[in-house]
Amino acid sequence: MADGEVRIGTCGYRWYDPESGWKERYESKLAAYADDPAFDLVELNTTFYSLPQQSTAERWREEAGEGFEFSAKGWQALTHEWRSPTWNGEREDVEDDDALDSDEVGGLRPTESVREAWRRTAERAAALDAGVALLQTPPSFGATDEHGTAMREFLGDIDREGLTLAWEPRGSWLAETERVAEICTDLDLVHVVDPLRDYPVSSHSTAYLRLHGLNADRYDYAYDYDAGELDTLAERVDDLRADHETVYVLFNNDARFENARALGRRFD
Repeated sequence: MADGEVRIGTCGYRWYDPESGWKERYESKLAAYADDPAFDLVELNTTFYSLPQQSTAERWREEAGEGFEFSAKGWQALTHEWRSPTWNGEREDVEDDDALDSDEVGGLRPTESVREAWRRTAERAAALDAGVALLQTPPSFGATDEHGTAMREFLGDIDREGLTLAWEPRGSWLAETERVAEICTDLDLVHVVDPLRDYPVSSHSTAYLRLHGLNADRYDYAYDYDAGELDTLAERVDDLRADHETVYVLFNNDARFENARALGRRFD
């Protein structure tokens, strides 16, 4: 097998601002980001907090232009129960929606509300022509039999609409690599990891890497990778290319744009 393709981008583009000033040259910040040769894709994290209108997703696809790739972070109604602080000001999205029940959202449970959340997520992903949908489960979604059963029942039944599903487990799953591998294999999921901390255990042909930083707290994003760390990352990405068709590398740290550029230069 030839070495797989490496695609580099960032989780979100909100803080992207080329020195020349995007407003003078581009229709939108997304168009500026997508035209930057440093980035092959972006992971949309806005889709996690509150799904955009279908027309908005279609407009984003048009603004990004041909050859640029989106991945979509699955709406939190799929993964995060109502008590999760991530809902914050988005609670009215569920409270005002007759098709959703706040007691039934989250946890990748086979409820009608979670199924509806998936239908809407897949619809937006189709409008974006996204190839991957990311399911990020919170630490509260621990490595229990109940949660494993819910995942199998829900994800084993939905219509994936041609999407590759990538799962980033958190909390107690991090120490349960054998169980993660089994679930990923049985449900055809990509195991999402930070490759400077863990190695993916799924057998999928796609690798999906998210770089959060190397602070003591895994999810403290105030981090800037140094040259040595980026060299190590490049080596690990190269290792993954040997048996994966595509390796997605998404930076989610504060210095995401600079670090993504620097890593890309190592593959020029």
